[in-house]
Amino acid sequence: MRVLISGAGIAGPTLAWFLAKAGARITIVEKSHSLLPHGQNVDIQGSAITIIKKMGLIDQIRRFNTTEKGTQFINPKGRPFAPFPVKGSSFADFTSEFEILRGDLAAILHKATKDHPNVNYLFGTTIKEVVSNDDDTIKVELSHGEVQEFDLLVAADGQWSKVRKQCFPPNYVNVVHLGMYVVYWTIPRLPNDNNWWNIYLALGSRLISLRPDPHGTIRAMFTRMPCDDAQEKAWLEASKSDRQTQEELLRREFADAGWQTQRLLDAMDQAPDFYFQVIQQIKMSKWSSSRVICLGDAAHSPTPLTGMGTSLAIIGAYVLAGELSKLDNGEHPSKALETYESTFRPFVEEMQKIPLVFPAIAHPETVWKRWLFQTFVWAFSKVVTIPWLVNRFGDKSNDDNFLLPQYPSFDDKGSK
Repeated sequence: MRVLISGAGIAGPTLAWFLAKAGARITIVEKSHSLLPHGQNVDIQGSAITIIKKMGLIDQIRRFNTTEKGTQFINPKGRPFAPFPVKGSSFADFTSEFEILRGDLAAILHKATKDHPNVNYLFGTTIKEVVSNDDDTIKVELSHGEVQEFDLLVAADGQWSKVRKQCFPPNYVNVVHLGMYVVYWTIPRLPNDNNWWNIYLALGSRLISLRPDPHGTIRAMFTRMPCDDAQEKAWLEASKSDRQTQEELLRREFADAGWQTQRLLDAMDQAPDFYFQVIQQIKMSKWSSSRVICLGDAAHSPTPLTGMGTSLAIIGAYVLAGELSKLDNGEHPSKALETYESTFRPFVEEMQKIPLVFPAIAHPETVWKRWLFQTFVWAFSKVVTIPWLVNRFGDKSNDDNFLLPQYPSFDDKGSK
């Protein structure tokens, strides 16, 4: 089987690893000229950990752990008051045992696949046009002008997939706006910085956090839930504008937020990885169309609020590769695509459900609402230290209630 994958992030290379193991020939196109080294924290949970172990990559994941000791909330005076240290098996772990930067994970997956004789990466290349998608093949024109034929095209090019836009009508895609915006960038680490995920709730529905990384810098994040129509309009317009406009908005709306806000704003214009994101989910009515399939965020972006985007990408890639591996030589992939979706969609839809605490309750607008939320968080941080509660409810970190199918093509006695 000849497979073209658009996107060299997480889902695409994971799919390539398993398809290559099953004997397929894979081409991966990526619009960037090289892997981007930036990106914020992602975590690997549940069945995705099992898949990473099947790939023999768990030691590398541990090696690039962000070094985060846990999560702690910061009070208005700048002092931590509700710590949640990593325990690895606690229902109250805000920080995952397998916390890693997205860029580091993408680099690990690229390294694991780039030298396989059945995998070919084309950086600085995109799909200019999907020329045809029929019973025989799918034909595409690449950005350098060459026309190629494949048996399957996989759109793994993210939440705003250009391949999806070409191949699926607009009514197939539902964009769910959650009324929240997030901005990420990297700042220099100072001697008094620590290895915790520090979360500060400013008033006016604003949140500020700092997280460590394994590269000697600190990952900053601002989040905002506009309080009225005028603010919503300003933030939505900024999300479609240039970086300078976005930075100006942040300086205006976070100037009085408190804690370490000024430090973050001062370092913002020098950051190499400034990223302004509207928090929106992608929900498709159908993930495939003949020989085209959407994978990962392109099919079902859950948003960072769920903490499941990376895990869904990895699990989805494994299941899709497994169903494709069961096809007979020359068989149309539609059967595998339909089985993949019927197997995986119920789990995806469950994971896309946003916890009640997010996002509005975690963005208090007033002093009273902040006090109420912080009191709850403080009390919860005490409750989860009670031994019998931890013993009864604690072993949850690797249980996502998705039973991985087993595929003979992936059996490997050498897998760890």
